[in-house]
Amino acid sequence: MKRWAWIFHRIIRQIWFRAAMISLLSVALAILAGIITPYLPYTFDVDIGQRSVGTILQIMASSMLAVTTFSLTAMVSAYSSATQLATPRATQLMVSDPTSQNALSTFLGAFVFSMVGIVGLNTSAYGHDGRIILFAATVAIIMLVVGTLLRWIGHITAFGRMADVIDRVEEAATRAMADFAAAPYLGGRAAITVPPHAVAITGSHTGYVTHVDVDALASIATTNGLSIHVEVLPGTMVHPARDLVHVEGQIDDTARAALIKAFTIERHRSFDQDPRLGLIALSEIASRALAPATNDPGTGIEVLNALLRVFLTLRAQLSNEHDDDDGRHRVYLGRPSIDDMLTDAFGPILREGGKEVEVSLRLTNTLSAMQANLPAMSEPIESWAARHAKRVRKTMEDPEDLTVFERTYARLWPTLG
Repeated sequence: MKRWAWIFHRIIRQIWFRAAMISLLSVALAILAGIITPYLPYTFDVDIGQRSVGTILQIMASSMLAVTTFSLTAMVSAYSSATQLATPRATQLMVSDPTSQNALSTFLGAFVFSMVGIVGLNTSAYGHDGRIILFAATVAIIMLVVGTLLRWIGHITAFGRMADVIDRVEEAATRAMADFAAAPYLGGRAAITVPPHAVAITGSHTGYVTHVDVDALASIATTNGLSIHVEVLPGTMVHPARDLVHVEGQIDDTARAALIKAFTIERHRSFDQDPRLGLIALSEIASRALAPATNDPGTGIEVLNALLRVFLTLRAQLSNEHDDDDGRHRVYLGRPSIDDMLTDAFGPILREGGKEVEVSLRLTNTLSAMQANLPAMSEPIESWAARHAKRVRKTMEDPEDLTVFERTYARLWPTLG
């Protein structure tokens, strides 16, 4: 994805964007009711008093202000609950929730419409026909608000709860993993050995790489006759002394600046191009649930089920396709290894859940299901299954629970012993 398209995609997911757009439409609708009146080819016979329309607008304005404040409070409480009970990494997913954004934006838009309408009525900006049009628009907005409020009531009952947070993180992880399976090298070529004469280029910012514009790198490579070896992937922590790329060929200051600009570096990781962040977030949820202070193995099992579904997204063969006609064959990138992903997903669960027989059984079943569905990745999966068994044998205190685990492990992993 090009950098400008990625930035635009992120902007439209921000809560202020939707609220601003609906508020502007509300203002336009209220103003339009007064502007189009002289151009109507007919007049309305119905008589609606200015005071009656104003009363309705005043009621709606006061009500929408209260509902907007309540909705915002409920959303902030849900964010706080998700941070404390699940993982802070889920907050960015909840902030971009379209249902809550639509609700808050609709209520705010109705309030703004009411205020503009009241100002227009008090300044006699609406004539007889204008008041009728304003009244019709008010009725339509009331119907929209009622429908939105009903949907919001149903949504808020689950918003921010543990199951809701797990589902949101799973969906984000699945999207990132599907994108990774389709383009493991972000559209470029698999990394090769960097020649000794390649020039290292570093940036000036410290933070996480959240986006790599491979199209921009390909354009720079084609224009300047370069071969570009990308050293950092989305999710990598970089600093001024860490190399971003190595370049083969002559490069001037303009091309050097353009290369650095192709990397977006921010303070926090993003789910978009980073398949490992979703796995880390799910694992953090399970780790917190399995901690002695919480002791919630059920949540740990739900997370393991979610992790299995995320990994099974890789059942489709990882694509190595690239387009030699647009310069991408000159851009070389690495990719996250399966062992790194398994560490992100199961490392914390292994540490916290080794004593819980239910979680241990589910984990060994999850790894067995992954091996059956992902035969190309069986070696690192088997390694993790053996590591898990070794951990359980050291930490599980109840002999009967250990016997149950050993029986299940011998059945699922007969070759490991």
